[in-house]
This record gives sequence, C-alpha cells and structure tokens, in this order.
Amino acid sequence: MTALLATVISLPALAQDHVYSQFFNVPIYLNPALTGQFEGDIRMNMIYRNQWSGLSGDLSYITASADLNIAKFGGGIGLMFNRSSEGTAFLVKNNAAATYSYSVGGDDFVASFGIQAGFTNRQIDWSKLVFSDQIDMRLGYLPGSVSAAQPPDIDNKIFFDAAAGTNIVFKNLMAGVAVHHINQPDESFSGTVAKLPMRITANASFRLPLSSGTYYQDEGSYLIPSVVYYKQASSSSLSAGAQFKFKGLNAGLWYRSGGQNGPDAVVVSLIFDLLKGNRNG
Repeated sequence: MTALLATVISLPALAQDHVYSQFFNVPIYLNPALTGQFEGDIRMNMIYRNQWSGLSGDLSYITASADLNIAKFGGGIGLMFNRSSEGTAFLVKNNAAATYSYSVGGDDFVASFGIQAGFTNRQIDWSKLVFSDQIDMRLGYLPGSVSAAQPPDIDNKIFFDAAAGTNIVFKNLMAGVAVHHINQPDESFSGTVAKLPMRITANASFRLPLSSGTYYQDEGSYLIPSVVYYKQASSSSLSAGAQFKFKGLNAGLWYRSGGQNGPDAVVVSLIFDLLKGNRNG
C-alpha cells in the first residue's frame, strides 16, 4: 500500500482519451501486461485528475484498480474502473474492465503478455446545452429559453472495449507497448458512425542501481529514468523524467509534452511505501 503526496502543474493533453502525468501510479491503465507485475500479493491504485475547475463545466477523471500477483497462475489478474466527466453537458464515461497477464522467463528476463476487456457506458445531458436560438445578440444567453433544435434521441450508450499489450524486463531495462480500443467502438449518439481511435502507448525505463537487486525489488536505492509515448489519431504526448528510490522513499521529476505547440505538464512526485509484501515462489 502506498501513501502519495504529489504536486502537479498541468494543462490538458490533446487526445481523445485522458492521460495521467503520474503514469507510474496507474500501471494497468498504462499497459494490461503490467497486471500482477510487482513485489507482493495485491496492489491497489487510485488517481484523480481535475482541471479547469473555475469554469462551469470542468474536466475530471478518476481511475481505480486492483490486481493480484499469482505466481502459481503464471501472471496476474486485475479489475479497473475509469470515470470521466467533461463540459457543461456532463459528457460522462464509465468503464469497467478486467485484465489478465501471463509471464514467461527467469531471473534476468521476463516477458509478459496482457489483455483487457470491459464495457463502457457513455451518456450526456442534452438539456445543459445552449443552442444559437437561445442567444440574443444584445443580451446574450436567455435563461429559461427553449431551443427549437431537436437533439438526438439517444443520450446513453454502452459498448464493448478491448486492449492488449506486452512488456519485457531484461535485467535492469523494462520496455512495453500497448494498444487500447482495438475494436474501435462506435461512440456516436446521433447514428452517424464515430469510431473511437486506437490509443498506442509505448513505455521504457531503466533502473540504474545504487545497490544490488532485481527490477521489482524494493530494497536498496536506485534511479529510474523513464519515458512514455502516447499516440491516438492525430494527437500525441510524450512524458519523460526520473524517479529516485531509497527503500520506502520515492521522489521524482517529470515533464509531459502535448505534441507540437501543445500543452505540457511538470510533475513533482513524493511517494512513501508504508507496507510491503513478499513474492511467493
């Protein structure tokens, strides 16, 4: 279990999916192949992101997950819940998914393969939208006015969503790639097809040991430079930084770019490991 203290200075990323600057705190969201890849028996994570809170319709996101490391099972299983709320019309998406990973290898090399499957509910409150015939040229928006525009009949939709990924650990190097929305589900409320683009995520990190140990061990001290790249349709984002770990203390500095002329974020993280578990062989 981990207690987290973090400071984030950020602007939104230009992508259909939300991404977290603190990607290291949402491993299953990053790549389903990371399910069960940790020291211990059970891992629980929860992260919340809110921006533009001063506006009438802000952007808020939350991800919660729990996964099990089952050595005899050859990998791990997990559950994840995502929720997002965007804009004054409260465009809400709730996603619940199960993840599974299978690992092969030994002490110096481990290859993990993961899959994710779940359902997403997408809904919107049309009554919160303002149309052009509700706006007066002199007075602006007219409270209580009713628009002649006919919104679509559908304001609630459920669809299946799938993802897959792979992750490799070779001595002190870890690298992985994941593809989300493999089936490119149709998100449209109007009947016109609007497929959710696939999100491709690539991650790499290197543990520079200041003491001996394996990649997932918590003992000793080491420095972990990391990079994560997101690509979805025409939007992309790159996060890079490093984390210093000494026993139960983790401190890091990260930078995220939103692509060409895009927004960015600077993240300072401070994490304390309160409880530790042991991997059962």
